[in-house]
Amino acid sequence: MALRPSIFALVCLLPLGGCVARQMAFRSEPSGSLVYLNGQEIGRTPCTYDFTWYGRYDLTLRKDGYQTVKTTQNVAAPWWQWIPLDLAAEVTPARFVDKREYSYNLQIQPADGVPSAVLIDRAQSLKPLLESGEFTRKPATRPTTAPANPTTLPAHGKQ
Repeated sequence: MALRPSIFALVCLLPLGGCVARQMAFRSEPSGSLVYLNGQEIGRTPCTYDFTWYGRYDLTLRKDGYQTVKTTQNVAAPWWQWIPLDLAAEVTPARFVDKREYSYNLQIQPADGVPSAVLIDRAQSLKPLLESGEFTRKPATRPTTAPANPTTLPAHGKQ
């Protein structure tokens, strides 16, 4: 009988359990870079992202005039998220926060890229390949069916 009140108290306290907050914060120099996480745009730096799963994330940062940064971030779980400790972290009335901060320096795009004349020549050489595709072909210039001949059509109303 003495066990019953303690079980009741435990059941009543479970909804008051804490929670786990997981965030990644991204910064870049210069700020204002577009951030893509696993191919999804999440915002411009500085920005934060609430995540659910630990593991590997593909990260891309883009900004006009700067080289694109593509990298992989491995996000490892802290000790209080290891099995079976994770259950205790979820039901404890404390709030656990796991905030990861990542900072990147973007390099200026070099001005000595591919000359525009070379790009134009390359585009003109690829244009015929694009126009010869099944879905990109130009439409036929003449009709594909012959017009109806009025002398061969059956007369309406005459039998």
